[in-house]
Amino acid sequence: MTDSASFSPLDPRGVVLGDEVFAVLGQAILDGRLMPGQRLRDVDLADQLRVSRTPVREALQRLERFGLVEIAANRWTRVTTPSPTALHDTQEFIVHLVRDALTLGLPRCSTEQLELIIAASDALIAASEADSSDAMLGTTVMMYQQMIRATGNEVFIQVMREAGIAFQRNLRGWQHPDPDVEVRTNNYRALRDAIARRDAPAAERALFANTLDAGSTDRRTTESDSL
Repeated sequence: MTDSASFSPLDPRGVVLGDEVFAVLGQAILDGRLMPGQRLRDVDLADQLRVSRTPVREALQRLERFGLVEIAANRWTRVTTPSPTALHDTQEFIVHLVRDALTLGLPRCSTEQLELIIAASDALIAASEADSSDAMLGTTVMMYQQMIRATGNEVFIQVMREAGIAFQRNLRGWQHPDPDVEVRTNNYRALRDAIARRDAPAAERALFANTLDAGSTDRRTTESDSL
């Protein structure tokens, strides 16, 4: 059985059922209705959602690709427990993805798109000044989403759309690596100003100054040397 979680039937009109089931199950993992280690049975989920088993299986396979569930063929499917390195690795991946998005997006985005990124940057600066980790994470995600959209590149946009649920779960418990409010806020201001100038190299420098902890490169180098 699917333990204690329950779901309302889906309304299939006008939607791709696999996408809808993916969104429903992903949200249940995020909000804790589906807990780490909890087993999932496609027949039970299909019955609760009032859909066939095919879209449920498709959704579970997509969730597996992003590390949210694990599947042992003909044995069980269950919600995963995030690895000890999930938060760091996810942050590192997103920062490098956004770096490339800045390089692509700043020269080509419209004035309206640029203004949305700047507005998100201003919200991030305010969150940093308030020293609120939750607000900084939320406004960072908002700013990154705008940066990705500004590329106009459907592959970038699709990667963020598909992996967004995994990113959200893996970033739980995030704390900014720099506790110095003044230093990090000034870095965010430098990022905002570079974005406003459409200066991608300067934006990249400010992005990395304020997102990757000092030990990240050393840790990866040590791990590579040990292989």
